[in-house]
Amino acid sequence: MTIRLRPDPAIAAERIKIGRVPALVLHPREGSPKCGVLWIHGGGYVTGMKEMVYMSRAASLVTKFGALVVSPGYRLAWQKPYPAAFDDCYAVLGWMADHAAALGFPRDKLIVGGESAGGGLAAAVCMKARDRGVPVAFQLPLYPMLSDLDTESSRDNRGRIWNTRRNHFSWRLYLRGAAKKDVSPYASPARQTDYRGLPPCYTFVGDGEPFYAETLRYVDALRAAGVPAEADVYHTNVHAFDMLYPQQEISQTAIAAFERRFAALLGGEAE
Repeated sequence: MTIRLRPDPAIAAERIKIGRVPALVLHPREGSPKCGVLWIHGGGYVTGMKEMVYMSRAASLVTKFGALVVSPGYRLAWQKPYPAAFDDCYAVLGWMADHAAALGFPRDKLIVGGESAGGGLAAAVCMKARDRGVPVAFQLPLYPMLSDLDTESSRDNRGRIWNTRRNHFSWRLYLRGAAKKDVSPYASPARQTDYRGLPPCYTFVGDGEPFYAETLRYVDALRAAGVPAEADVYHTNVHAFDMLYPQQEISQTAIAAFERRFAALLGGEAE
């Protein structure tokens, strides 16, 4: 297993504060950014750090596609429950939208993505952005943690890295104090009932991991609402397999597919 939490030499990195939220800003060392990406780290809402961006799919968006990536160090659930993490991530999105010109990327190329809980937060942030009239060009919620309610795949799941027991614990901590029947879609995006007007979406997920069913259900709901959405499915029960085992064949296949989708989104090829 290769875990890289240090920047690629081709990436310029800055640590900043956006209001109260610490963040990493990654950008190419040369040239203007071609897009701005809010990338939200995973960890089940209870763990993880902004430096995980270096081992995520977002790092190659900087080196291969000239993206500017902002990774927020949002408050984790053991510090503060919902809506702390959500509010932090949405605040960073608003800052990126307001400062696109100063940051150097086209305002119509604002993208939101993340992995696992970060994918769930990405979907939730896109929902509020739609509700508030903040245009987001695309969403990339990878194997996202979307549903506080059990699904066919999250119930009795014994997958590697993530499973039912960990999932239940994390949701309890994140939603503590919230009434079960009144959980907002901003907290648990699977609770959304109106998917119209959300950004186009691409994701991938393993068929043996807990988030398999909720990921496909999310994509189906977007399509039913007329939103372009695609999901690739890989045969594995390893959650976040592409990050934890990037050299394996299945990961290489997933990474290549992800990068092809991103190249198409930008209307060109990787550098």
